Amino acid sequence: MKIALVEPSDLKHRVRGTGFYAKNLLNSFRKYSDEIDINLVRKIPEDADLVHYPFFEPFFLTLPLFKTKKTVVTVHDLTPLRFSENFPVGIKGSVKWQIQKMSLRRVDAIIADSQNSKNDILKFIGLGEDKVHVIYLAAGEEFKKLKSRDWKSEIIKRYNLPEKFVLYVGDVTWNKNLPRIIEAVKKINIPLVLVGKALVNKDFDKKNPWNQDLIKIQELARNDDRIKILGFVEDSDLVSLYNLATVFVMPSLYEGFGLPILEAMNCGCPVITSKEGSLKEVAGDAVFYVDAYNLESIADGIRNVYENETLAKSLSEKGFLQAKNFSWKKTMLETLGIYKSLL
Repeated sequence: MKIALVEPSDLKHRVRGTGFYAKNLLNSFRKYSDEIDINLVRKIPEDADLVHYPFFEPFFLTLPLFKTKKTVVTVHDLTPLRFSENFPVGIKGSVKWQIQKMSLRRVDAIIADSQNSKNDILKFIGLGEDKVHVIYLAAGEEFKKLKSRDWKSEIIKRYNLPEKFVLYVGDVTWNKNLPRIIEAVKKINIPLVLVGKALVNKDFDKKNPWNQDLIKIQELARNDDRIKILGFVEDSDLVSLYNLATVFVMPSLYEGFGLPILEAMNCGCPVITSKEGSLKEVAGDAVFYVDAYNLESIADGIRNVYENETLAKSLSEKGFLQAKNFSWKKTMLETLGIYKSLL
């Protein structure tokens, strides 16, 4: 069985997100299964039995209109469709969406990261339930509790970090709710460390509605010593940051999965999040929930976990156990089941 796993051509997808998914899926197949020959490709080989696109963009032409082989597509989320007023696309984007929708309807199977994402796919694509399969993601195996403390002073010095801080890892789109996070920590006077490549982007279209939150957060963080923006960091440093942080915060307005939550949990970092989108599926009862739309709720939640060591320890222990429900071996085996069902 020869599988062609199509590599995203856009660098931003290879840095985290889709690139993370493709890399971990490939490595898991090579580590845990010898049943298939799977390779990451740009050009699909003639002898491939099945093609797997590990990404889907509603407003960019990422899928072929006609397929010649059995095809699987992973759709991570359809947030811009669910909240179209916050993600306007114009005429060109609308036309591309119709083409992408047509292409997606013709594939043999779709993988969704969560039941919530599956529900959105069924709603916006118009498919039968049996064609869409929920397969959860997992944190990379490198995300774990660090036993030795030798790294601590080094990482604090490298990034000039305070001894205690709130951590955010992710993108800057509307659904990430970053302006409220920054306003919340300002309100309670607690340090915030932000990690994400897009956070330090200076060369972007400031008129594009999708970039308005990036403008807001850069203005909110300007000349404020409590807000430290690190931009992109290597995974080894990110593991250290999760281990070092007092609390991880991700009160999103919507998510298709919420991978940083599992990364934080695996590293023993207590988590604050919301119940929007798929987050309850991922976080279970192992986090401190806040109202994503309420600044006071976010600020109070951060203060409670940040100042209450007993609560933080309890969340850390619960989160560590919750994260064990997700693994790349499990993700790989369930994906293998989809391949086998088609071939």
